[in-house]
Amino acid sequence: MANSASARKRARQSEKRRLHNQALRSRMRTYVKAVNAAVASGDKDSASAAFKEAVPHIDSAVSKGLIHKNKASRSKSRLNAHIKSMA
Repeated sequence: MANSASARKRARQSEKRRLHNQALRSRMRTYVKAVNAAVASGDKDSASAAFKEAVPHIDSAVSKGLIHKNKASRSKSRLNAHIKSMA
C-alpha cells in the first residue's frame, strides 16, 4: 500500500484513469461488435453504416493511447474487407 501522500495520490489517479480507459475501450469494442453483427446478418447497408460509426471510435482509441495505430489499422482493414466480401 502507498505510504506517502504523493504515492496515495498517484494510486487514486491511476485507478481513475484505469476506469476511464476501460470505458473507452469497451465502447470501441461495442462498435466493432455492431459491425461484426451486421456482417453476420448479411445486411451490407447496415454493416457499412456501422463501420462508419466504428471508425472514429477506433481512431479515438489510438489518439488516447489505448491501442496501437497498427492494431487500429488492421482492425479497420479487416472489418472493411468483411463488408466488401458480402454479396
